[in-house]
Amino acid sequence: MNDSGLGFHSRSILAVDVWMRGSYNGASIPHFEDEAVETDEAVNALKLGKGHLYVTLDCIYLKDLGVKQTAQRMQRAESTIKAQLEQADHAIAAWLDAKAIERERKRAVSIDKMRRGQL
Repeated sequence: MNDSGLGFHSRSILAVDVWMRGSYNGASIPHFEDEAVETDEAVNALKLGKGHLYVTLDCIYLKDLGVKQTAQRMQRAESTIKAQLEQADHAIAAWLDAKAIERERKRAVSIDKMRRGQL
């Protein structure tokens, strides 16, 4: 009832307290299923090469452990966990930016082909 076709909720359960503002720490909260899917892909992309950041996000947001418990579980200092959250934020933003640039490049190529009558 509360989810869309691909199983993503139309409203983030992780952002209930910030939903009305439309952002969390300056990052916009996905409002549409496509944005939720893309954000999920960005987070999952951390598994390859930045697995520690993925584990940090998993502990904080999905397991709701908080910084202190996550630090204990991962055997790191709380300041390290906070730094990893910031690193994850930057990595996700970079992934999303790269995806947007690629999408725009493909759109431009399609438009160029249409203008040349190649489509």
